[in-house]
Amino acid sequence: MTAGLLAFTSAALAVAGLGTLWPARNAAAGRAPRLVRALAGLGGRAAARAPADLDGRIAAAGRPGGLGSREIMAAKLAAAVAGAPLGMVAGALAPGRLGLLVVVLTPAAGFLGPDLWLRRRAGERARRVRRELPALLDLLRVSVAAGSSLAAALAEVGERATGPLAAEWRAVGGEVALGVPLERALAGMAARLPQPEVTALCAALDRARRHGAPLSGTLAGQARDARLALRRRVAEDAAKAGPKIQLVVALLLVPSVLLLVAAALAAALLDSGGVSGI
Repeated sequence: MTAGLLAFTSAALAVAGLGTLWPARNAAAGRAPRLVRALAGLGGRAAARAPADLDGRIAAAGRPGGLGSREIMAAKLAAAVAGAPLGMVAGALAPGRLGLLVVVLTPAAGFLGPDLWLRRRAGERARRVRRELPALLDLLRVSVAAGSSLAAALAEVGERATGPLAAEWRAVGGEVALGVPLERALAGMAARLPQPEVTALCAALDRARRHGAPLSGTLAGQARDARLALRRRVAEDAAKAGPKIQLVVALLLVPSVLLLVAAALAAALLDSGGVSGI
């Protein structure tokens, strides 16, 4: 086991040394390192076979860093390649047949890592949108009541506020200013923010626009519904947090306290035995 670990360490150092030499040679030739070019090429080929919902998941995550499906697929392949040697080392250290399972699962976990990262980004973005929606709807209602059109009010409120929802409203206002129909711009926002509250808002605004209903009342109702939905989600999150806290207390805090009490009792017994022996 020790020999295998030393062999892996020496191989990793050799690869790192070659990596330090490649950029200097390729910089003179004006080319990227072979490994980077190979991963980019594989990512481009894999993007053609990427899952159909990958672009939607990237958009729901806010397209961090301007990433697309090609870059995500390249990252998935790179993580799988990097996880292979780590899995070999961890598998060598794991007992029995568990080592083979670790060797197989580590590259798979690396391949799925970018998907989990996108899911976390999308979940955090959705939580921010739900928190921001009621207040921004109130500002939008005031702006519309002052005489602004819906597209202009969306752009104005988006310029004055911060956050993902305000950025989406700025984008809608900019698209309408460039000639995109409002219904198409709202549909694009609903696709980039796949939350029920945003979908309901876009549908209500489209109905009000088509039927000529007053927008102030529609926005007031949407703000009220958004607050109720936010309150309900907060209550659900608090209810889910209770069992988690109890599990942490039962599995971590209580055993640690018992160990401290046992250590104190053992020390007291040892001290009393030593005194009586004297």
